[in-house]
Formats: sequence, structure tokens, C-alpha cells
Amino acid sequence: MTPTENTTTRNTNTTNTTTAAENSHKTVLRSSLGVLTTATATHGTGRDGDIPLPRLPGFVESAFSPLAYEAARQCLAERPGERSRTAVALASTAGDTTTADLASRRMVSGRVHNPLLFMQATPNSVLGYLSREFGITGQMFSLSTLDDPLTELLSMADLLLEDPELDRVLAVGVELGGSERLAAVYEELADGHGHPAPALPADAGLAAAVLLGRPGNGTPVSIRSADQYDTDTPIGADAAGAPRPPGDIQSLFDLAAAHQRLLQEGGSHLLLTGSRAPAFLLTADPEAKTDARNETETHAHQ
Repeated sequence: MTPTENTTTRNTNTTNTTTAAENSHKTVLRSSLGVLTTATATHGTGRDGDIPLPRLPGFVESAFSPLAYEAARQCLAERPGERSRTAVALASTAGDTTTADLASRRMVSGRVHNPLLFMQATPNSVLGYLSREFGITGQMFSLSTLDDPLTELLSMADLLLEDPELDRVLAVGVELGGSERLAAVYEELADGHGHPAPALPADAGLAAAVLLGRPGNGTPVSIRSADQYDTDTPIGADAAGAPRPPGDIQSLFDLAAAHQRLLQEGGSHLLLTGSRAPAFLLTADPEAKTDARNETETHAHQ
């Protein structure tokens, strides 16, 4: 996995306090993006809507790759588009820690090494599977970030769509449940500042995907950077004020929920990622909304 630099500063040794202050002044998107469709997939979380772990040939034990694939599959099934003009960016703070942990335990116990575990511990593995299954030939990236994954993915999509050979970017976020290994990873990545690992069962997983393009051509919802917005919620906290771990992908779920609501009701929605942190304004296009619904229904009946 390739760690991303902070999108506001190129000095990766800045303190968390400085980074938070700088984030409050940055504009993530240079121009608007179009939200073509969104999807979510959860397993073992205890939430409504949890699904059985999809069976993915060549991937075992972990929820990481199957859930990433399922969220991506839903988006590409609803909006097939031109796969050769589609790029993919996958964000996860620590990647497939379930597989990495299993491989380590087998090695320490003296068991024979399983090459399959080595392969799937790399997040790029599921991207390769996606490219083969859906004929995607655009660029593919794996990102690791301690900042808000939605912010990082939107920034990456904005940059990628400057390429005239690309029309769309499939942005996917994946988060696994906490384990002792994952807790140690978060602690080390956060330089001992005590950031918690995800408050999920160890075998749980979350994934969310958003298919992005430029506004127009039937794009039902657009998203752009909004002015920074102060709330009573501390930076890096959820709506109840509880600290969110680095890499928490709840903002991707919030985007998916807002997108679905705007498709039905129209209007606009201010999407917050934290207090004095990047905010985004989603706006429904009344003319494109009907076209998008008709296209979705057409593919659903094919």
C-alpha cells in the first residue's frame, strides 16, 4: 500500500495539531465532481443491512477484498459506462490486517507458508481482480491515510479526472474490525497519540464506494468543496462526540446516504467531515435525476 502525503502540506513530519489547523483552510476540490452512484457493504458489524461475506475466488478468511469487491460491483452494475476510461482508487489505513495477522501467526507457529495469504494481504490484489472481472484498464491506486478517507479519495478523483483519457473514478474505502494487531498498527501510525482502533468486532468489515465523474452527461448529483464549517463536534469525532479512529470511513457512508436522499428529494446537503475540517456541498440536478433513475431501471431489467 502506498501511503499518501497530507494533501495540504508536503511536510509529513508536521504535528497532528498543525495538520488539523492547515486542513481547516484547504480547498479539497478545484472543481465540482459528479456523483454517478454510491454503494455500501458491511459484514459482521451488528448493523442493519449486514450481508453474508461474498465468495470471492482466490480470497479466503478476510472480509477486506470481498467487501471491497461487493461495493465496487454494485456501482459498476448500476452505471457500467466505459470501463477503459475508468480509474480506481482504494483507501484503507492499515489494509487487510486480518490476512497479515493470519500469515504472521502461521509463520510464528512454524506452519508452512501459504502464498495465497501473501498475495491477498496486498490491497492491490483485489484491484487486479476488479480489473479482470470488469475490464477496467484505467489507473489503479491504493491509498493509506490517517486523514479522512473521503477527503483523500475526492482529492485523488479530482486530480485523476484532469486526464482527458478518463471519464470516471471509482473510489472505494474499506475498514476492518479491531484486533490486537490492528490496535498496535493504529498506535504506531499515530505516533503514540492514542488514537483508537475501529470499534468493531475483529471479524467485521465495512466498505463503501462512490463512482465519480465530472458534472453533466446525466450526472444526478454534484459535489464541490464548501466553506469550512464549525460544529460542536471535535475534530475526528462522530456525531455523538466519540473519537473516530484514523481512517474511519463513516464519511463515505454519510455521502452514500446523502446521495440516495437527494435522488429522491432533490435539493442540497452539506456534508461535514469534522469540526473545522473539509466540508462538501452536494446538489441534486433535477433534470439528470430522472435520466439516472431510468438508466438504473433499464440495467436492472436487462
